[in-house]
Amino acid sequence: MSARRSKAQHTVTVKIAGENHVLRSDAAPEYTRSVAAHVDSTVRSLGAAQPLQPHRTAILAALVITDELFRTREELHRLREELDGRAAALAERLEGAATWPAPEFGGGEDEPPLPDS
Repeated sequence: MSARRSKAQHTVTVKIAGENHVLRSDAAPEYTRSVAAHVDSTVRSLGAAQPLQPHRTAILAALVITDELFRTREELHRLREELDGRAAALAERLEGAATWPAPEFGGGEDEPPLPDS
């Protein structure tokens, strides 16, 4: 587990699919419980439709959670690209405004044209 790490190791008992599991992690216990609760919820949602062997349910849960991860990564990548584009457009506008001579300093009275958005 990668979030909210500390130097100390924590031992946390969680219940997933009706079984207790003792986990050791340097993540905060609340975070570990939250992760385990998400796994448990996913496993239970898959097992509710039809009873499966536990290892098959675990594999399906891993696939569902990995799909969530991949979709979230794609969305994060898209949002970063959009943010980079907006930041570049804003920087261009600011640069244009900073170099445009203001009328009180001997420049023209027209405002600089805005770049296409």
